[in-house]
Amino acid sequence: MNAPHWPEACYLIAGRREMETLPRKAHPPSKGVLQLGNKAWNLWLMASAGLRVPPALVLGTPYAHRPVAAWEEALFTAGLPALEALTARRLGDARRPLLVSVRSGAPVSMPGMMETVLDVGLCDETVPGLLRLTGNPRLVWDSYRRLVAGYGEVVAGIDPGVFEAALAELAQGREEQALAFDTLRALTRRFLECYREQAGEAFPQSVRVQLREAVRAVFASWNAPKAVDYRRHQGIDDALGTAVTIQQMVFGNADRRSGAGVGFTRDPTDGTPRPWVDFLFEAQGEDVVSGRRNAVGHERLAARLPQVWEELCDGGTKLERLFGDMQDFEFTVQEGTLFWLQARSGKRTLRAAARIALDLLDEGVIDERAAWERTRDIALEELATVRLATEGGEAPQRLACGIPASPGIAGGELALDAERVAERVAQGAKVILVRQDAETADVAALRQAGGLLTRRGARTSHAAVVARQMGKVCVVGCEGLTIDGWARSVRFGERVVAEGEPITLDGNDGSVYAGLVQTQTVPDAALQERLAALRARFVGEGENA
Repeated sequence: MNAPHWPEACYLIAGRREMETLPRKAHPPSKGVLQLGNKAWNLWLMASAGLRVPPALVLGTPYAHRPVAAWEEALFTAGLPALEALTARRLGDARRPLLVSVRSGAPVSMPGMMETVLDVGLCDETVPGLLRLTGNPRLVWDSYRRLVAGYGEVVAGIDPGVFEAALAELAQGREEQALAFDTLRALTRRFLECYREQAGEAFPQSVRVQLREAVRAVFASWNAPKAVDYRRHQGIDDALGTAVTIQQMVFGNADRRSGAGVGFTRDPTDGTPRPWVDFLFEAQGEDVVSGRRNAVGHERLAARLPQVWEELCDGGTKLERLFGDMQDFEFTVQEGTLFWLQARSGKRTLRAAARIALDLLDEGVIDERAAWERTRDIALEELATVRLATEGGEAPQRLACGIPASPGIAGGELALDAERVAERVAQGAKVILVRQDAETADVAALRQAGGLLTRRGARTSHAAVVARQMGKVCVVGCEGLTIDGWARSVRFGERVVAEGEPITLDGNDGSVYAGLVQTQTVPDAALQERLAALRARFVGEGENA
């Protein structure tokens, strides 16, 4: 840990006491967001503020533009040994194995646009050690099969549907949380076979290879098509690069008092000052943000683990005061203990942006100028809600109901893939994109479509977050929806809707209607009045009244 030549752009994150024992060069630099990326820099601030953050190693953004040999030396000669000393575990150790997550993090937040690999460090040799450490065979085999599938998708480029099909075959309709350890062990072995069949080689049993290739894949994801497209439309500089954070794993899949969640300190759809949280028991973080699983609201978490819920709410208040804004955060609960994994300023609708800025001003978190600067480009007429017209006309036929993720009303003809969206929009049609999962791979198509409807996914999944940022209507987790790709149609119960037929999404309550429906715009007069009063204090400074 006291290496004479600590590498540049390589940093450690831990609690305040632990950081005092580390080389000074390993400490994040002052105002280091450009070096560490937004995710790691915020983790450092959170750990410094006393929030429980798992120890982590950061390979800074300069390495995104350097050859593999540069960051590989920094990783294995200094960074990893220091992280092992912090955690009192060692990567690949047969008795006390260290498992890590490998995550991206650019200086500017890019939700879901780059890659993550979890559970790195598990292999046939380290399984017995983790079994002895945890006494939990279900946790060990569930984590191993997750590693094989996640690494297979991100590093080896294997279609995730291969692993989903194997899971469905063995689960036979049972939820993942209901599978016993022996079934998960059999599933891991099947995943290893799938990996060999698809990749043409065995899953790597060398944990150093696992870590190196996971880091390589995460750095490479900076140039993935969806990331490039997102940066182009958000005006983010390609030269910034991403950092990579290598963090000790905490396990939301440990037991019934464990789980993973994503939350906002305030409602990102309208700005209401209350926590807005999705959570899955016995799960890992990617289950929620990937858009491939449905999640539940915070009520079950609060009922089963009230102390965790109280700590989460208190922590959310601390985050807002630490960063001066509404926060989007990710967390894991392991055996009843809360760990913070990420926080960033949350994406929100324009209406929410105005209310949040004004409320933070009233609460003394920000000053008048900050509130004005955050809202100066919002037109007063944009502070309104689009709803179904309630007077006159025939009541629309409700086909199904999902989870509202981004508000408003959007109607258009149904389209099942990006190609169809592009084709019909080019011909002047309004389109609703309908997909199995709420995945960020569909962001480019969503930019052209009027809205997104998915069978699976959480309202806090990365794709839903981006939909809100774009102002697109989004309904996720519509379990009454069945997609028939061969017939190019969808089924809502007994009703079949062919591709090209019109549907309407109500992002206010999650309803899906047949055909196109009439709408009305309802101004938020109270919010408009509050914002106008603020702007009156800045007359002559270029405000958008």
